[in-house]
Amino acid sequence: MSGSGALEIRLRQSAPIPLDIELRCGAGELLAVVGPSGSGKTTLLRSVAGLHAAAQGEIRCQDETWLDSARGIHLRVQQRRVGMLFQHYALFPHLTALDNIAIALPEAGAGSRADRARRLMSLVTMEGLEARHPGQLSGGQQQRVALARALARDPLVLLLDEPFSAVDQQTRRKLMRELARLRQQFRMPVLLVTHDLDEARMLADRISVMHQGRTLQTDATDVLFTRPASADVARLIGLDNILAGRVLRHDESAGVTWLQWRGHELEARFNGAFAPGTTVDWVIPAHNLILHRRDRPSRGERENPVRGRIEDYLPLGEFASVTVRVDHGGDQLFLSLPTHVAQRNGLERGADITVSMLAEAIHLMPRSETR
Repeated sequence: MSGSGALEIRLRQSAPIPLDIELRCGAGELLAVVGPSGSGKTTLLRSVAGLHAAAQGEIRCQDETWLDSARGIHLRVQQRRVGMLFQHYALFPHLTALDNIAIALPEAGAGSRADRARRLMSLVTMEGLEARHPGQLSGGQQQRVALARALARDPLVLLLDEPFSAVDQQTRRKLMRELARLRQQFRMPVLLVTHDLDEARMLADRISVMHQGRTLQTDATDVLFTRPASADVARLIGLDNILAGRVLRHDESAGVTWLQWRGHELEARFNGAFAPGTTVDWVIPAHNLILHRRDRPSRGERENPVRGRIEDYLPLGEFASVTVRVDHGGDQLFLSLPTHVAQRNGLERGADITVSMLAEAIHLMPRSETR
């Protein structure tokens, strides 16, 4: 199998679906694309596969140019070495698992194609099931056959369109492990479209957030979830504590920016991009709010402490979701903490509590005009 080069995508159009996309997926990299329904994720995959031609743009993979609108280049689907794995597996029901894979292999002698198909079956841990038809296979087994078929064309890039959404949670975890294992063997770009942020975080090297046909931010997973580029990105990746404040001053040597928020003076991670006096949006992940214990305060609780009253308390298995109204009339803060901690501290609706916000986790962003 080959696939030593990067996939580079630049797409622009205003209609029928607005697009403003610029992405690069390196060799051996898995890039996850997330965003709400209608954000353009599927159109992106269709464009790479050759099923959609954007009005303007370029798509290159390794040394091949698949699309260059300025030069009038638009290779057909059959001319692009693309492996695609869909949410619905699209296996031929009248063919065996082995034949579903063999039919996608390049022309060769019948014996050679069957041997290669068996090797691919082995690669996805499906030995012994070659003679079964799709209707005799579980959802996870059908997905493995579809993955083997996607690899049969010796693709330069692998496109995954919600590949695990049609299987149960246990099978999904197994398939994700299978994909992670296969990635170690193939040095090709992998583009994953998914609505599942947890899936993206577990599998991806980087994540790109799309909205209304535009790529808003593409970054390493840990950077994206701790330093979103805007309030829009923060909302799209599920961060709840998105608030507004005003920059007071900076101390670069101490790594601190001071922020005025609802009568509180907060310490935040240093960000010199915003001059004192600038109004900004800021965000802090729910797990970076620390509950003050009622019986014994700790040193960490001196960091940006604020008081409030619990408006909502909802145990969700191992963790509890807590909504706090700051100063009994200000902004809402959302906490996530282990349920046993919440129970030990007697949390309930109407209870007054104090929480601290870790300064290193407070991230400043440009003020959004759409708030």
